[in-house]
Order: sequence, then C-alpha cells, then structure tokens
Amino acid sequence: MTNSSTIEDLKSSIRDVVDFPKKGIVFKDITPLLQNPETLKKSLDLFVEKYKNQSIKKVVAIDARGFLFAVPVAIALNAGVIPVRKKGKLPYTTKAVTYSLEYGTDTVEMHEDAITAGEKVLIIDDVLATGGTANATAKLVTQAGGEVVGLAFLIELGFLKGREKLQGYDIFSIIKY
Repeated sequence: MTNSSTIEDLKSSIRDVVDFPKKGIVFKDITPLLQNPETLKKSLDLFVEKYKNQSIKKVVAIDARGFLFAVPVAIALNAGVIPVRKKGKLPYTTKAVTYSLEYGTDTVEMHEDAITAGEKVLIIDDVLATGGTANATAKLVTQAGGEVVGLAFLIELGFLKGREKLQGYDIFSIIKY
C-alpha cells in the first residue's frame, strides 16, 4: 500500500520548528505538506486506500488540524464528518469526555446526535503524540454507540508512547518519528 519513496517524500515536506510552542520542543509543522498539492494528495490517498473497503459511515475529525484531513477523506469514503472540539465550542447539545493531562485535565465534546448506534467510524488527526485526545475521542464515539474502525494519523511521535493509551484500537500512522 505505501512505498518508502512516498513516505520519504511526505516526511521531507514536514518542517521542524525548534522551541515551539515552548523551549525544548521540536514542533513538526505540516504546513509545507498542506501547501503542496502533490504531497497533500499523496497523504489523503494513503488514508483513503487504507479505509476504502471498511464501510466507514462517519469520519470523526479532532480539532483542529484533523479537520483538514477528515473532510476530503470522508468525501472519498462517501461518509459524513463529525467535528470533535474542546469544551464549549460546539453549538448544540453535546456529549463530553474529560481526560488527564500532565498537569490538569481537558475536555472534548461531540454533538449528542452525531453517531447512530452501530455506525462504523474512523477517527482522524494530524499527529498522535501522547494519545490523550485520541483516546478521549474514541471513548466519545464508543459511548455514542459507534464502532471505532480505526484511528488514523499523518504523523506519530513514537517516543511519546501515545499507542499505549490506544490499546485495542487499530492505529494507522503514515509517518513515524
């Protein structure tokens, strides 16, 4: 499905930004990949290829960069899109999951009527880091009666061990660091 030259092409379009958002962090900036129609299309094609035969009914987009990938992938899969956002950002009645951060907690929400029981759902985001937001999103989907078919990411930062919080789920990452 993927070949190493495609992955290397995508990887070379990601820019490292040192000391962002704070000192000691090397931020993986996907903006150059998004600006180039060829690398953007390649990344979208890899997501679609992976999930095209899985009868996905909804693609859940994690706020905010997950939105950039979810819509074109959903269109290609003939699926709907569900935004998952931080607390207080959605206009209708929501379901919420609060999860732990290194210092404190955070909450993600989804509209309560976004998923019909039994629907097959793909969760998509740009980066798998510590796994907290992705795990909370998977819990939201499950609590709503959806079946999480997979969690898909453009980038996985393996050294942050996000997969450990997502045990039991199928995880697809295009680029791994």
